[in-house]
Amino acid sequence: MNLPIIDLVVFLSYMLAIVLFGASFYFKKRSSEDFITGGGKLPSWAIGMSIFATFVSSISFLALPGNAYLSNWNGFVFSLSIPIAAILAVKFFVPLYRGIKSPSAYYYLETRFGAWARTYASICYLLTQLARMGAIMYLLALPMNVLFGWSIPVIIVITGISVLIYAIMGGFEAVIWTDAIQGIILISGAVACLGIIFFSMPEGPGQVFAIASAHNKFSLGSFGFSFSEATFWVILIYGLFINLQNFGVDQNYVQRYLSAKTDKEAVKSTLLGSLLYVPVSLLFFFIGTALFAYYQALPDLLPVEFRGSEQADKVFPYFIVNGLPVGMTGLLIASIFAAGMSTISTSINSSATIILTDHFKKYLSPDLQEKAEMKVLVIASLVMGFLSIVIAIAFNGVTSALDAWWALSAIFSGGILGLFLLGFIGKNIRQKYAAIGVVLGVSLIGWMSLSPVVLEEGATFRSPFHANLTIVFGTLVIFLVGFLLSALANRKNAR
Repeated sequence: MNLPIIDLVVFLSYMLAIVLFGASFYFKKRSSEDFITGGGKLPSWAIGMSIFATFVSSISFLALPGNAYLSNWNGFVFSLSIPIAAILAVKFFVPLYRGIKSPSAYYYLETRFGAWARTYASICYLLTQLARMGAIMYLLALPMNVLFGWSIPVIIVITGISVLIYAIMGGFEAVIWTDAIQGIILISGAVACLGIIFFSMPEGPGQVFAIASAHNKFSLGSFGFSFSEATFWVILIYGLFINLQNFGVDQNYVQRYLSAKTDKEAVKSTLLGSLLYVPVSLLFFFIGTALFAYYQALPDLLPVEFRGSEQADKVFPYFIVNGLPVGMTGLLIASIFAAGMSTISTSINSSATIILTDHFKKYLSPDLQEKAEMKVLVIASLVMGFLSIVIAIAFNGVTSALDAWWALSAIFSGGILGLFLLGFIGKNIRQKYAAIGVVLGVSLIGWMSLSPVVLEEGATFRSPFHANLTIVFGTLVIFLVGFLLSALANRKNAR
């Protein structure tokens, strides 16, 4: 399809403006502390918008409406767990990390279990960020390729380099402020899109609710207690564990805690960013449901090739190009890129921070000078950025990039939350038993993520539990094994 010149101008103007704005922070006096935390002097509302933008990615922008279009609002239950996790974050995690005053989220693990825990967690984090950035860039390029015929590798390279330019030149301050702008653009585009769908219905906005209700589109899923299906409770528990992991052990969030001026400001920004995601994710689900009603009422507007269930994620991009007024299409495409670019820039900056603090300064040069620190941060950002571009291109041709990302993220990051909780809650935990817990927990995560396992004579063995419970069981195994073995050893010594 040919994008109208006005839409192309809107989109390209956004890309150019955001890169130039982010790069403009290069001309401010910067230190390595500024590059990592913005000097700890950023306003709470901007940090909050950045936390929100980190939550939302191009995966959310495309997958949530596609999920609601195909089924119902079961996925929204994930968002309902965020307020619980946010309350725990501001009560426990924010004071913990601001008290430690280390730019690394994994320094705390070293204080509890030794250097191996910090190194293990930081490597897992870097692997997770590479997979995350690669998946986001690929999924960002996919609808552009389907709709306009643009080359997937070219889109990936341009997007990656654009983000690298302002993430490196502007540092953390550029990441925060561009995130804030991108968050506003994202929300504005989504609200405008939903409004257009509502008022394009033949019988008015009320027709959306009538059609959606008739097809049970507002259902939050089954309230049964099956562990093999995506019930309300399975998604809620999964969401709680994922969000505890985000707030508790994710470097992206820890740097934002440290960038606020005061503890009170850090709490405000955390609550703003996390709680804002709840209504915005509801907005995305509403868009998917409204699209379902729209094409039920006007079926001739949707080509046959977009009607299969496997095409659900492509219906929203199709509507963006064909159902929106000229100019609005460019804004929505910019919104999709805004969602992806904000997440990628965050991952680049946080990964460079971890490479500097947890690896370079710890093992290679503990007494690194300021100028050398900045050099390491820039080189680390470049390496992570270019590796993520390579991984994104490697995703091209994968049957389901989203499924691949979920499997990789579970394996790479699933053990860190259990180790953190073991150190945070447990007392007198022995290092070797914590390590045994990690080995067993990650083994369980790997098995559940990669099942079904093919046995002899073509038979298969599949995990009886829903895939979303992978991180839940892995986390619990690490915590319980480390806690119980330490308790038994301590009791034995007491005798």
